[in-house]
Amino acid sequence: MKFRVERDVLADAVAWTARALPLRPSAPVLAGLLIEAGPFDGADGLQLSTFDYETSARATLNADVSVEGRALVSGRLLADICRSLPNKPVEMSIDGPKVTLTCGSARFSLQTMPVEDYPTLPAMPEARGRVKSELFAHAVGQAVTAAGRDDMLPVLTGVRLELDGSAISMLATDRFRLSQRELEWDPSTPDLSAAALVPAKVLADTAKSLTGGSEISIALSASGTGEGIIGFEGSAGGGVRRTTTRLLDGEFPKVRSLFPSEHLTLARVDRAVLIDAVKRVALVAERNTAVQMAFGDGVLTLDAGSGEEAMASESIEAVIFGDDLTTGFNPQFLLDGLGALETPFVELAFTTAAKPVVLSGVDSLDGDSASVDSDFKYLLMPRRLLS
Repeated sequence: MKFRVERDVLADAVAWTARALPLRPSAPVLAGLLIEAGPFDGADGLQLSTFDYETSARATLNADVSVEGRALVSGRLLADICRSLPNKPVEMSIDGPKVTLTCGSARFSLQTMPVEDYPTLPAMPEARGRVKSELFAHAVGQAVTAAGRDDMLPVLTGVRLELDGSAISMLATDRFRLSQRELEWDPSTPDLSAAALVPAKVLADTAKSLTGGSEISIALSASGTGEGIIGFEGSAGGGVRRTTTRLLDGEFPKVRSLFPSEHLTLARVDRAVLIDAVKRVALVAERNTAVQMAFGDGVLTLDAGSGEEAMASESIEAVIFGDDLTTGFNPQFLLDGLGALETPFVELAFTTAAKPVVLSGVDSLDGDSASVDSDFKYLLMPRRLLS
């Protein structure tokens, strides 16, 4: 194996591929990054790969290949080296049991790992359609806000991805909150109907990392064809980047019905003002206690703390429709939902004080003329208030 490649192209592709390396690999070879020099995607170049039996990442890039071959080296070490190289062409070749990397006057020698022990990467499943990369990354960023982080409940650490014709729906919940994000895409067949439970962390990282090209291709294994796999493909740096991950096992809870069909109290507030107020008041809230929110007479009053400890209170303007109401929420969960919105104002919709609130983006505080963003909804369970 011997090739020559531009430093920035190599460094970017190595960093992207190495991001999927496991922190604690179950076998030494899984800490490796596989370098293959030869014809890929119809042209001479390189393919860089990582795989930990759950998630795979592959990047192809243009390179001047003089000798085909492959080698397995430490992925994190190679990423650190490439990041530090001067802005000059990079040459790599196999020298016995080692790989030699030369860039200008810098020279490195890396020990290789046994290529024959490296697992075979899964094939990309069937492509199901394409979506704008920036739109997809933004939508995923909103959806994963409510995903669980408790590995004892693995089903709740995923995002349910539903493909229905030209619409994609994403649902996530950790039992205390629920997010729903809708967006349009271009399916391969107009009557497409499929669903997948994707690990939220992998989905978020993948969507964010594939914004270099204009579109992302989503690939999904057909139901009943063995192990469930989802794949994503995009372009960057003149090459192609592909990643796959195994789907989570288990039945995602039927959460759509949790969104109420009618509300007795609606409140609209300046989103930035509310975020700042919640942050200030929450400074005195003890761990696992709620910030109280009282709606009435055109004012939202926030309170936290107890009589024998520090206390805080703040009032902000609000446009309120319906009954007065007092409830309370986990301040961090509330801030997460407010932060996921992007409109200047937020609408909080209640049925009763003991039922969840639904947060939606709204473009003004006006009544019937206000436009509510229905693409993203965030439902949050109330917390018991201290008496």
